[in-house]
Amino acid sequence: MDIKVLGPGCNNCARLEANAREALDALGRTASIEKVTDIGEIVGYGVMTTPGLVVDGTVVVSGRVPSVDEIKLLLAV
Repeated sequence: MDIKVLGPGCNNCARLEANAREALDALGRTASIEKVTDIGEIVGYGVMTTPGLVVDGTVVVSGRVPSVDEIKLLLAV
């Protein structure tokens, strides 16, 4: 599983990354988590409002910080 956190490095981006890591731990799963701060790459995903969460190349959340429980549901699929 490949996870990307899209954003310029703001507090919400850091919180999203922390929530994603916590969700992975709770599920007992491992994944690479990459921070993407390049605006061109972020826009390339079609994300106009950060933070964004990309799982295996698909944008699953944009413009908000999902809870750990919501991320667990997104990753369990």
